[in-house]
Amino acid sequence: MTNKHLVLQTDFGLQDGAVSSMRGVAYGVSSDILVSDLTHGITPFNIFEGSFRLFQTFSYWESGTVFVSVVDPGVGSKRLSIVAKTTGGHYIVTPDNGTLSHLLSHDLIESARVIDETTQRLPGSEKSSTFHGRDIYAFNGALLASGQTKYEDYGDLLAPSDLVKLPIQPGQYQTTTYGQPQLVGNIDITDVNFGSLWSNIPLREFEKLQLVYGDVLRVQIKNQGHVLFDEVLPYVHTFTDVNPGEPLIYIDSVYTVAFGVHTGSFEQMYHVGAGQEWQVLLTKEE
Repeated sequence: MTNKHLVLQTDFGLQDGAVSSMRGVAYGVSSDILVSDLTHGITPFNIFEGSFRLFQTFSYWESGTVFVSVVDPGVGSKRLSIVAKTTGGHYIVTPDNGTLSHLLSHDLIESARVIDETTQRLPGSEKSSTFHGRDIYAFNGALLASGQTKYEDYGDLLAPSDLVKLPIQPGQYQTTTYGQPQLVGNIDITDVNFGSLWSNIPLREFEKLQLVYGDVLRVQIKNQGHVLFDEVLPYVHTFTDVNPGEPLIYIDSVYTVAFGVHTGSFEQMYHVGAGQEWQVLLTKEE
């Protein structure tokens, strides 16, 4: 059962009327729903980033919330439009193009159903093929959120294994050939406003190193095999545990290992970035 909350995520930005038109469609379906924003600042065409932001946010909304996630470089193509249901009872209206990858990798998708793009769309929009965010996703999201349609009203039922999933492998603990404990992973995302780097190494793997605050690790960050950062950094509770301008290791708000600078940008200071081509290696110094 939905709860009248509709949450929008896109890569559209706010410079034009795209998001406003989606809101208008949603409220045109029902003035009794509440439309909120997750973000409209996803890097254009970056499906991986959209997948991460959904995973970062969805669980803080109550069961029954409907999300519309539109990062859709294949708009108008043969990729499916779907409504997915999470194990916690949230709904996500989105293209089946990898947007659900992080949720799938954590076994958080229960099932999905196919939207008929020909009939289940904004009336009068049939000749438009490049703005499904407005014509299909916002429209169906509002129908769901307002209770005018139910999940079961949509088409073919899909299992999680039927859905498109980007190659996501969480970071993990291992030992070197010399018996040194280390962690290997990727830099998933940048904390946009502050320039910290968030890895895909989960807290449960990090805890295998049995560190205490103040311990140090050797951190290597690579891009396509080229080492661009190689320093020893302290593991701390929070940013103020080091001096302004100094780098640090901490646990971020999604409980993965992250790298930051006190009152500075790790990304800008060290000219490193995020994405599936960015690797990180942490080695416990003896």
